[in-house]
Amino acid sequence: MTRVAAVDCGTNSIRLLVADADPATGELTDLDRRMTIVRLGQGVDRTGRLAPEALERTFAACREYAEVIKEHGAERLRFVATSASRDAENRDDFVRGVLDILGVEPEVISGDQEAEFSFTGATRELAGRDHLDRPYLVVDIGGGSTEFVVGDDHVRAARSVDVGCVRMTERHLVREGAVTDPPTAEQVAAMRADIEAALDLAEETVPLREARTLVGLAGSVTTVSAIAQELPAYDSAAIHHSRVSRDRVREITDWLLRSTHAERAAVPSMHPGRVDVIGAGALVLLSIMERTGAEEVVVSEHDILDGIAWSVA
Repeated sequence: MTRVAAVDCGTNSIRLLVADADPATGELTDLDRRMTIVRLGQGVDRTGRLAPEALERTFAACREYAEVIKEHGAERLRFVATSASRDAENRDDFVRGVLDILGVEPEVISGDQEAEFSFTGATRELAGRDHLDRPYLVVDIGGGSTEFVVGDDHVRAARSVDVGCVRMTERHLVREGAVTDPPTAEQVAAMRADIEAALDLAEETVPLREARTLVGLAGSVTTVSAIAQELPAYDSAAIHHSRVSRDRVREITDWLLRSTHAERAAVPSMHPGRVDVIGAGALVLLSIMERTGAEEVVVSEHDILDGIAWSVA
């Protein structure tokens, strides 16, 4: 057993996993798993820079995580940063801040590395379960980017494209500094066209339609599952390995894109930080299912964070 800590800092959220890893059995035993919405990517698509207030929110979460890591006595820590910090001109400010707080330098990884970690985290425990056919298509719908990975035991092809729930919301659904509530048909159509163009790019590298099982990761997908199940609160155990049909995803997406902020906020399983961006995230998922012909998505709570933990173990 090796006690490890993994931090995944994305465009919308920062997450921590402290776990005991047993390479002999392939099992990770969670000691602490938590997520904080920090919106690090606030405005990056428009300005090319990380906003000072976004950096401070992220550093506050890092200080909290440092205490948790110390409390559990993790032997090793790996901090991986994704889309927003890849894109930002001032990412050195981010790197210095994390190093000061946690004592490790964040690794600003490529989209291909991100995809590899996501695939490992999502599929390591799926082998032989639930009669799931291979190859898998793992899609990790983040805030700024979406990763596509096709593989069996190992990755065959991967591609990261710049569509995510935050980026699509900021690019298409914001007018005069506020999210349109609800968006217009024209805004939704423009967002859909952007997503379809990104899928064209992904398909140049990844054989999306060859996969037999679609595995969906990250907050947009897990929230859609929670809504589909009408959960009274967010419940990771109920969400992990749940299955949601394409028709149900379409129904939920249509509702999210015609609902008001108040209606979305009233969903009991909805994290407050996702209220304004969940419609875009759901549309990305629906577009992928329609493009690939997937009749359902298998939802996984294990993703890039678990892959990072395995890499350090």
